Amino acid sequence: MASLWNYLSLPTAFFTSPVAAILTPVTAGALVGYTTTSVSDTQSIYKALRQPPLYPPGWVFGPVWTMLYSAMGYASYRATIAGLSSPSPTIRELAYTSQTLYTIQLATNLIWMPLFFGMRKPLTALADILVVGGSVLALANNYRKIDDVSFWLLVPYLGWLGFATYLNFGVGYLNDWDITDEKIGRSKRK
Repeated sequence: MASLWNYLSLPTAFFTSPVAAILTPVTAGALVGYTTTSVSDTQSIYKALRQPPLYPPGWVFGPVWTMLYSAMGYASYRATIAGLSSPSPTIRELAYTSQTLYTIQLATNLIWMPLFFGMRKPLTALADILVVGGSVLALANNYRKIDDVSFWLLVPYLGWLGFATYLNFGVGYLNDWDITDEKIGRSKRK
């Protein structure tokens, strides 16, 4: 029996197709990245910000996120197939709950870039990334009970989210939580 939370999920058909499960987050991430960068000139904003130690060059983010989105999508497929084919009703329900957690983490993940670079709200983006991290922790815990490979596919994502949270906090703190053009010393494009 599906709970109310399960109605917040992408359709099960998304999770039972390996192609859809992988391409949906990759395509959605690329679309959000493209639309945000074309509107807000993220590369020049990134270069103008005071950064914490260990920050990577901007070009690193696209390839890393593509790999992470692919891995999370494949993990969702594996966990769903394993969970829904389980003879245990508890594991089957866990698979449905995982679909909801996956959908929540993906949606909150996808709004981070517009919050940070589009709206220039690093504190709001920090709150968002903490929700993403909490959702992924809960999802990884579910996957651990359903399919070991799915769990391990999320481990790099959890590590990167920890690093991204550090960068978000560091940039916010070092820039007094204000990354508007006026504050970071960039002139607005005309």
